[in-house]
Amino acid sequence: MKQFNWEQYKNGVFLVNCLGIVFDKNTKKILIGRREKDPYLTKLTWAFPGGRPNYGEDLEEGLKRQIKIKTGLTVKVKEIIFAKAYPEKKEFISIYYLCEIIGGKAKAGELFVEIKWVNPRELEKYFTTSLHPKLKEYILTLK
Repeated sequence: MKQFNWEQYKNGVFLVNCLGIVFDKNTKKILIGRREKDPYLTKLTWAFPGGRPNYGEDLEEGLKRQIKIKTGLTVKVKEIIFAKAYPEKKEFISIYYLCEIIGGKAKAGELFVEIKWVNPRELEKYFTTSLHPKLKEYILTLK
């Protein structure tokens, strides 16, 4: 990948990630995946499934495609719940969506070496990057 000179831009240029908070209403757990050697966030280990949409692709369709590739699951994207920039990598913006499973069989795929269903209260112990307090608060209200 060609090195991008972020310093030439004062504002307005970001990489957009669409991430799914895949919540299982039956078990009350959230799906996360473990990555190794992330090229952008070196401290990243566990993460929510998703990724960058293709140019010209609807954000929600890109998210569904990425979740299917990384987890084997087909999801319905319900709503945007949060967006943030990262203190660890300021040119990244993530848009978080609440998702529900509508099909598939959970298995780790592309970039995920493992997937795990976790209780929302235990979520933070898996993350080695920042979990915004407002996102955490929202996740803890899921029922």
